[in-house]
Amino acid sequence: MKIFDAHCDVLYKMFMDRKIDFKNSDKLQVNLEGVQASRLKVQCFAIYVPAIVHPEMKFNAALYMVDLFYEHVLKPNPQLKHIKSRQDIDQLGDDEIGAVLTLEGCDAVGCDLLKLKTLLRLGISSVGLTWNYANCAADGVLEERGAGLSSFGRQVVYELNAGKALCDVSHLSERGFWDVMEWADYPFASHSNCYSLCPNPRNLSNEQIEALIDRDSVMGITFVTEFLSGKQTATITDILRHLEHVCSLGGEDHVGFGSDFDGTDGRVAGLENARKYDSLLNELTKYYSDIQAEKFLFRNFYSRFPR
Repeated sequence: MKIFDAHCDVLYKMFMDRKIDFKNSDKLQVNLEGVQASRLKVQCFAIYVPAIVHPEMKFNAALYMVDLFYEHVLKPNPQLKHIKSRQDIDQLGDDEIGAVLTLEGCDAVGCDLLKLKTLLRLGISSVGLTWNYANCAADGVLEERGAGLSSFGRQVVYELNAGKALCDVSHLSERGFWDVMEWADYPFASHSNCYSLCPNPRNLSNEQIEALIDRDSVMGITFVTEFLSGKQTATITDILRHLEHVCSLGGEDHVGFGSDFDGTDGRVAGLENARKYDSLLNELTKYYSDIQAEKFLFRNFYSRFPR
C-alpha cells in the first residue's frame, strides 16, 4: 500500500544546517533511507523561508532551497524523481519515489509576481499564500486583523489557476480561506486538522472542511501534536480521531496525510519519523477496509493533482 505525504520541512532543516545529508542524517525525520524503508511513494518537500531571513534575501533563500532540492535531494539519489503531474506518478518504477516541490508562504516573493512565476517555472506544484502572519498576499491565522487576500493575493491565485498549481489554505486566515474557496480552481489543505476536536487556530472548522469537500478537494491530517491534542504529546489514536471526524462530515474521499515531519518539535508516539509509517497503516486497517486505507494514504491526494 503506497503513501502520499503532502508536507514535510526537510529543505528548511537543510537550509538551516548545511551539514545535513539527506541520505541518512539522523537529524531528519524524512531521509532517503527512511523513505526507502517505508511505503512512501510521493513526498512533498516544502520551501519555507523563516522569519529570521532579511526581507531582501527571502527570494534568494527560496532559490537556495530549490537548489538544495535539485542538487542534494534529487541529483545524488536517482531513485527519487521530481513529480510535476499525475502522469509522472504513474510512471514511477517499483523502486522509485516521487518528490513534489511546494512553497509554504508567499513571503519569499514579496509583492513581485515575476518571482512567483520564476518559482513555478522551477518546478513548484503547490503554493501556500501565507505562513502564520501577514505578507503581501494575505493574512495568516495568527495575524490579529484577520484580513483576507489582498489584490496581489488575488493575482497569485489567478497565476496558480493559469498554471494548474494547487493553492494551499493551511496557515491562511479564515477570511483568506473563504477568498481562496471563491477564486481558486485547485484549493486544498496540505497539513491541517479539525478545530472541533482541537481548537487551535491552525485547524479547520467543520464549515471549512465541508467547503473543501463540496469543492471535491482534500485535506491532509498533520502529525503536529499541538494540532492533534493541544499538547506536546499525541498518539496515533489522536490522528485517527481527526481522520474519523473528517469522514463523519462526508470526507472519506477528501482526506489524507500531511505529516509536517521536520517542521515541528512534538512527536506522535509510535510515529516519530517516516520510517514508522507502518504503525499508522497497521492502526488504520484495524478500523477501515483496505480500500478506505488506500484512499487515505495515497489516492485522495494523488487524484487531486491538477496537472
